[in-house]
Amino acid sequence: MIHIAIAEDHVSLSDGLKLFLEQDNDIKVMFTVPNGKEMLLKLERMRPEVILTDISMPEMNGVELCQRIKKEYPRTKVLALSMFENEGAVRDMIDAGVDGYMLKSSPLTELKKAIFTIADGKNYYDNELKFNIKDLKLFSSRKQLLSRSEKEILKLVAQGKTNQEIADFRGTAVSTIIKHRKNMMQKLDLHGKGELLQYAIQEHGHY
Repeated sequence: MIHIAIAEDHVSLSDGLKLFLEQDNDIKVMFTVPNGKEMLLKLERMRPEVILTDISMPEMNGVELCQRIKKEYPRTKVLALSMFENEGAVRDMIDAGVDGYMLKSSPLTELKKAIFTIADGKNYYDNELKFNIKDLKLFSSRKQLLSRSEKEILKLVAQGKTNQEIADFRGTAVSTIIKHRKNMMQKLDLHGKGELLQYAIQEHGHY
């Protein structure tokens, strides 16, 4: 028996998922909540093996929720169930430590397959995702090499700011910013200003 919890702000959807999943004798939905904050409160008393979470939710989104779960309850598996199929959303969840990623538009039979797969300790990514998951994981692992300052500068690069503007904003020398950019490009295996800008936009785009 796999015990599941669902974080989804659309009540009709979470109710429908609960009804569908519990048709399987090997699945039990312990509870549903509308956001990440309520999920964390529930987890203080109840411990499902698998958590299904939307990404875009009020109070606390799926990315923040996944980060907290993986930090506080590392044995708990997390499956993102989202309408977002852009690289930025998937990469953010991979960075947060998600075990699987499913699109809401996919058949519910695939959802069951995903649940059993991640419960067994494996990753599961929707076949409808139009990009290479291995590449995203590689970029994710490289990103962890960046220092706090480099990550902050990367956000400013994504906003299109020049080296001088970034230096002024951070109260440092332009030469320091240039050095940070060179270090980031080396760590991320990027070549040229254009590739760094593209990567920065992908990382910090909104969804």
